[in-house]
Amino acid sequence: MFSADTYIQRRQQLIQNINTKGILLFLTNKENPINFEHNCYPFRQDSTFLYYFGIKAAGIYAAIDLDANETIIFGDEASIDNIVWTGRLESLHEKVTKSGVHKILPNKEIHTYFQKAIAQNRTIHYLPPYQAYNKILLSELTQQPINNLQPSVSFIKAVVQQRAIKEEQEIQEIEKALTTTVEMHKLAMRITQAGMKEYEIINAMRHYAEDQGCTFAYPPIVTKHGEILHNLHSHHVVSLGDMILNDSGCETEKGYAADLTRTYPIAGNFSAAQRDIYNIVHQAINSASSILSPQIKFRDVHLRSATTLMEGLKDLGLVKGNIEDAVQANAFTLFFQCGTGHMMGLDVHDMEDLGEQYVGYTTEEPKDTQTFGWKSLRLAKKLEVGNVLTVEPGIYFIPTLIDMWASERKLSEFINYDKLEAYKNFGGIRIEDNYLIIADGYRVLGPPLVQSIEEIENYRSSHLS
Repeated sequence: MFSADTYIQRRQQLIQNINTKGILLFLTNKENPINFEHNCYPFRQDSTFLYYFGIKAAGIYAAIDLDANETIIFGDEASIDNIVWTGRLESLHEKVTKSGVHKILPNKEIHTYFQKAIAQNRTIHYLPPYQAYNKILLSELTQQPINNLQPSVSFIKAVVQQRAIKEEQEIQEIEKALTTTVEMHKLAMRITQAGMKEYEIINAMRHYAEDQGCTFAYPPIVTKHGEILHNLHSHHVVSLGDMILNDSGCETEKGYAADLTRTYPIAGNFSAAQRDIYNIVHQAINSASSILSPQIKFRDVHLRSATTLMEGLKDLGLVKGNIEDAVQANAFTLFFQCGTGHMMGLDVHDMEDLGEQYVGYTTEEPKDTQTFGWKSLRLAKKLEVGNVLTVEPGIYFIPTLIDMWASERKLSEFINYDKLEAYKNFGGIRIEDNYLIIADGYRVLGPPLVQSIEEIENYRSSHLS
């Protein structure tokens, strides 16, 4: 945990930002069974609860009475039955004290507390629930059917406003995660050889990360099929001529994430075709990141990525016509179907549970939820000093998508389908780094990780047996 003052100040700032009356209800996560009650998935606390309270215990709750300026934790101390199985751990009272909260009520009193609030016609503010148990609990506490639950938009916006601007101690945690993540990626590059299975690379990275006191921040994407954007199938054997796309990141003990992607050849060197496509993606990340600064819209960063990718593909003869017109017509989405980046912090996709329309967009310029490619852009609004985000352009040759567009001759004035046929089984390439927006631009976070073709080939070649 951070200092008690950190959590006290964060809660005070939240109260000022929300500027309303009623009760703020903070839900936490429970331990969820895999296949029977006592065999659970690894526990991960709700990120907003971590931000304002720092307590990792499962099944506790918090309320801030905005009218009485009182903060309450609802929870129970471990029973002797618990202690028999787990040993004596840090007490709830000790955890709550570290959070700067001085009032604890038993869990059973949460229903009485909120029944009284409803009887007094007080407003109960809560964030969007994503665990089934919390949806049921909210239904009980608010006396509303689950389908009628209405999270508080003012609460969501106040949290997003605050969490989007990272404190220096948060940046240090993210860089701690990046330090481990960089070494994890370098390990993967060192050990990868033809004949290995993808999951062997993942297992080695997991071992290293956990030796550093970290866990994976998200299921790693380590695949020779980089054209599958979120490929979690890791059973393939890698061969000479393949590339590995490694999208993986660590999470620190305090819950802060890193998110890096590198694509590297199984052989010591990229093939000629791989070099061509890699150089285009490398130019795109450099071009897109170069314009990061306060007040620039991330939508424009995305368009810079798309334009640079299309210019490079035109040089290869895969794209034709006026590039500005091609980008305007969304022809780039045949090759680049996802967004250029997202916010990052306590979640690898920071605050995504609160809703992309609030985290990455504004009421004046809402998210496009219909257009192919654009509906996958998680961040579009103006950047601010203190934002932490990713930039991750890529080129993905998806055979099914290419066949579909080609059969329709879709945007054929911009796509050279005859030449594209030779790339259908190419795969995909992505490069990703993490950035902090500062007053005069940006700073790349974490230690450097080899990125250019020459750096990757030299690093790979020096470690191949």
